[in-house]
Amino acid sequence: MHKRVMDPGESLIASVEQLVRHVRRSAVTGGLSTAASSALARLGREGPQRLTDLARAEGVSQPNMTQLVTRMERAGLVRRTAHHSDGRGVLVDVTDSGMEISRQRRAERDQALEDLVAELTEAEQAAVRLALPALARVIQERHLRG
Repeated sequence: MHKRVMDPGESLIASVEQLVRHVRRSAVTGGLSTAASSALARLGREGPQRLTDLARAEGVSQPNMTQLVTRMERAGLVRRTAHHSDGRGVLVDVTDSGMEISRQRRAERDQALEDLVAELTEAEQAAVRLALPALARVIQERHLRG
């Protein structure tokens, strides 16, 4: 078998992808898919949203989001409510049960990352604790610039 040498950029993205997969797999509460977990977390952070806005924000089609919301509604994780200013509009909101599952899943992901960081040397831990928030800040700044 032939292994090709990765350049530093490929190594970094491969490392990030591996980290994200590991942390995502660690969240098991509620047995949610990645898509359901992401939508639920977004609703918890940002509040009720129109289905079309939620679909756009999550990068999925409206029919796929409709199916996902229907499954989450049946599980008691979200509810649909009338839009306060548009009687025809419907908002999707997270329930208390959905918030609790989202909180538990975040705690599981947090613990998985903390467990990994704990296995690093002190210098590596310091580098990670400096680099990851810095990358998050850059992402946030880009998002704000639109």
